[in-house]
Amino acid sequence: MSGHDQLVLCFCELTRLLWKLLLPLVFVCLLLIALLLLLLLAVRFGLRSFRNTRRARDGRPAVAFFHPYCNAGGGGERVLWCAIRALQNRYADVNFVVYTGDQGVTGQQILAGAQRRFNIALPRPVQFVFLRHRLLVEPSMFPHFTLLGQSVGSIFLGWEALTSFVPDIYIDSMGYAFTLPLFRYLGGCSVASYVHYPTISTDMLSVVRERNPRFNNADYVSNSLVLSAFKVVYYCLFALLYGMAGSCNDVIMVNSSWTLDHILSLWRSPNRTSVVYPPCDVSAFLDIPLEEDGDRKCHSIVSVGQFRPEKDHRLQIRVFKKVLDRRREGLGGREALRLVLVGGCRNQEDEDRVLMLRGLCQELGVADRVEFRLNVPFEELKREMEEATVGLHTMWNEHFGIGVVECMAAGKVILAHKSGGPKLDIVVPFEGGQTGFLAEDEDGYADAIERILALPPDRRLHIRRSARQSVARFSDQEFEACFLAATETLMGTLER
Repeated sequence: MSGHDQLVLCFCELTRLLWKLLLPLVFVCLLLIALLLLLLLAVRFGLRSFRNTRRARDGRPAVAFFHPYCNAGGGGERVLWCAIRALQNRYADVNFVVYTGDQGVTGQQILAGAQRRFNIALPRPVQFVFLRHRLLVEPSMFPHFTLLGQSVGSIFLGWEALTSFVPDIYIDSMGYAFTLPLFRYLGGCSVASYVHYPTISTDMLSVVRERNPRFNNADYVSNSLVLSAFKVVYYCLFALLYGMAGSCNDVIMVNSSWTLDHILSLWRSPNRTSVVYPPCDVSAFLDIPLEEDGDRKCHSIVSVGQFRPEKDHRLQIRVFKKVLDRRREGLGGREALRLVLVGGCRNQEDEDRVLMLRGLCQELGVADRVEFRLNVPFEELKREMEEATVGLHTMWNEHFGIGVVECMAAGKVILAHKSGGPKLDIVVPFEGGQTGFLAEDEDGYADAIERILALPPDRRLHIRRSARQSVARFSDQEFEACFLAATETLMGTLER
């Protein structure tokens, strides 16, 4: 027998062997799939039994909000408490639950903090479910593949929440879309989302494709063609998974036109999606008098926002340095201007970032003119607003910008980034009048600040008045009306 014939014979024997193994392999795979389905059905049945037992005990349905950082002091938390207040006022026979990862505090302390920071008092108490594994969604846990790591971590945190309490309606109010399939398909819940910021966006993809270094695209990645290509593929796959998770929603609410565009392209559910502008405490600032400020000896620039990297406080400090240098020889010099950074620190990472910013002020020689106000109560925030001339906001593609609205309501001349919510929804002409200024880079911001300070006081007053009048559409009352309208169908599914 020739070598060729032996090779053919060997190949035929191998083919017959693989064919004999194929049927057992298919059988084993089908068996494993069946066992997995049975396990999932058993879990779903068990969770629904827990919910029925709870319903029989309480005698009323429950709506749960997933907000692991509910004791923080940002705009997302203001949305949470205003949403719960609106639902409590409308639905007296429904229990409300908040899943939180805050430790070392009680529910009463959390509610007291909400009243102190946001001036929001709930009509009646809510139940808190304290989650022990919030560390799974901390970005510090995932120095690489952060989006994927946090999303996988949110699934485990969501599982802890679901097994601790099974609600009738589940609302993700903080952007953890990968928890939605758990509550819908295993918990049998109706699910909804209030989206502040899409986890992934086409803008993020464009930053990587263009190899543009930003806070979410490190220099070593943008400088490498191979790593940039790999990150593009990673982002595309993640966007596909994110879209599948988001499509589980029964109701989708987004906070701005910018967020709407991205969510529609990712979740593809236009009939279930609506814009619900976040509640801004505009009424609390309306008693700040609107007067000409030409007699001020020192003008202050105030920035309101949590000390997170995307807020770009470094840019604010560099802009301030540039303005001071330009004014050094001018009227009043550097003593006629100060920068006040007001914001919340969520964790040690934020506090370290503040230390870095203080170091930058020292390095640039502006530490004597820059003030930091951390985790301040509302009255101190209001006082800083009242004393300021300019409101400064520098985040690129800010999803909405509650701080921008608050500055406008306080009668400040706002200067925000020419992108995202400020560009599309907030700093737009009102009844033909200018409501503020937009800029994109360091020079643009510095030029705009100089232009604002050089305006005649009566012209600044006209802009401030138009801005204040324009923000009525972002009030608590408008939010509550829109939120209730968006969730009316969902709440109507509750069996009482």
